[in-house]
Amino acid sequence: MQKFEVRDHEPSLLPEGKKWKLVWNDEFDGTKLDETKWGYRLNYWGQRAGQYTDRGVALDGKGNVVFSPVVENGMVKSAQLQTGGNSFDELDLQGAVRNRLEGVNGDNPWGQIEIWPLRPLSEPKFMHRYGYYEARIRFQRQYFWWSAFWLQSPSIGTTVNPAFSGVENDIVENFGGGKLTSGNIYGGYGKTFREEARVEYPYVEDGEYHRLGLEWNEKEYIFYFDGRQTAKSSSPVSQVEQFILLSTEVHGYRSGKPKTQWTEKELSDCFMCDYVRVFDEIKNDR
Repeated sequence: MQKFEVRDHEPSLLPEGKKWKLVWNDEFDGTKLDETKWGYRLNYWGQRAGQYTDRGVALDGKGNVVFSPVVENGMVKSAQLQTGGNSFDELDLQGAVRNRLEGVNGDNPWGQIEIWPLRPLSEPKFMHRYGYYEARIRFQRQYFWWSAFWLQSPSIGTTVNPAFSGVENDIVENFGGGKLTSGNIYGGYGKTFREEARVEYPYVEDGEYHRLGLEWNEKEYIFYFDGRQTAKSSSPVSQVEQFILLSTEVHGYRSGKPKTQWTEKELSDCFMCDYVRVFDEIKNDR
């Protein structure tokens, strides 16, 4: 891997044999999150997700964004940041079913609501196609919650060809248990759900920062941990723009079996990110 220097910040590690230019980044300088770059994910499967929050995210004044668990109404919650949004996060499935049963017409020329009950997407803050995506991360040390750095398509699963509807690229997920996960999900999240190049590799908690990266080009994906390749995939490759997420989530809420008691040590834990950067390959010198 080759170093890419960023003035007054830690360098990036980029794939050798190519020229790169920085096209988007957040170094998390200052003391306030840049909300022109990031928004909060608060919905899940078309409904407000009780385990998500827009609290517990702060800049530490030393160039890091810090995610901390927070207690709200007796629940321990954590935040998810994203530079765009997903179609099914905007769904109101219960409302669509209710309207159909009650004979309410949809807001389209045919008066139908059941064929495409999608709400309009919000304007993304940043989406991109191809390039190298990198974050420098210090993982959480308590595993009542998990963390991830990933890409997602707003339209995943909406066509039969993932190249046109996009995929989920999990650059890293840390669920605990002494291992990390990288790889892709495509086809949506229902019966057409598929996985490709999903791998687990050992990780010993050391309290240090690590660089997680993904090279995405027209032909393949290559995943990296501290400059070492962890996974590779050539099918299917998304040909559409996708957005970036830095996310945390408390275990148990999706299954309906969350913990009910928490220790001070757990609640004082944090997940930190030094930077997120996106690079494009320079194909020629022109």
